[in-house]
Amino acid sequence: MRRERVPELSLADYLHGPATARDAFGTELLHGLQRFGFVILRDHAVSLDLLDEAYALAQALFARSLANKLAHRGGLRGYTAFGTEHAKDSPHPDLKEFWQIGREAVPGSAVAEPLPPDVWPQGWPRFREVFLALYAGLEQTGRSLLGALVPGLGLAPGYFEPLVRDGDSILWLIHYPPVPADADPHCVRAAAHADINFLTILVAARGPGLELLDRDGQWLPVETRPRNLIVDSGGTLARLTNGVIPATKHRVVNPTGPHISRYSMPIFMHPTSSTSLACLPSCRGAGERWPPITAGELLAQRLREIGLAR
Repeated sequence: MRRERVPELSLADYLHGPATARDAFGTELLHGLQRFGFVILRDHAVSLDLLDEAYALAQALFARSLANKLAHRGGLRGYTAFGTEHAKDSPHPDLKEFWQIGREAVPGSAVAEPLPPDVWPQGWPRFREVFLALYAGLEQTGRSLLGALVPGLGLAPGYFEPLVRDGDSILWLIHYPPVPADADPHCVRAAAHADINFLTILVAARGPGLELLDRDGQWLPVETRPRNLIVDSGGTLARLTNGVIPATKHRVVNPTGPHISRYSMPIFMHPTSSTSLACLPSCRGAGERWPPITAGELLAQRLREIGLAR
């Protein structure tokens, strides 16, 4: 029997189409996230040339010496070394290194939450320029997607805007090096986990390996053409919607062929830390599945669980 595939949607239908196309996009987006936890976006508004340049810069970044990369550690910004992070409830580290880029504080802004400073490679202004542009493009894509979900969730237009406009969304540049010959056989590039944010928007990676756990308990490869975007829903959205939009487990498996590097660039769309995740009235159903918590409390809990905070 032919396996199902993650649905592929045209974002241009929502951004530039008539009302009927916008409504259809929102319905298909909601159904795709409910059925798979994932959708694929084509015809998005992020420059393809920008994506290509970003991948080239990421490759050059991770080719730098370990000493140089370690000099750019900044906690939840900058470099995080290979083998630091592990999936929730897993004792085995993931086989990856990564670099985190967040929203930059605007002088004079009324944002209540302090933002940690970004860490930038010295003497490389193009790096900062490209990745701030990529951050802005992917974040705007996420805001559009959240807007498309509003009608299906019975919310007022613009409901998500104040929650994410000043949220601490974060862009990761991820490098999965060739798997070391002496690697622990229990370790994989990214062990099974569910994200903890509203939405993740991922530039289709250079290299296979991403798989989702479907509703039938089977691992399904998530494959698409280069430069498309892959979207998945996370735990913050699951809590807010009382599980109407679930957070789906996924993983990045080790290669079965030549052990070459894999690069990935996801942005994790986070609301402001003070955002209440009490379930939406339209999603309450037979009752709330989880106790009240804020987005900041949930994120802090997860960061401790995966080894990125104490």
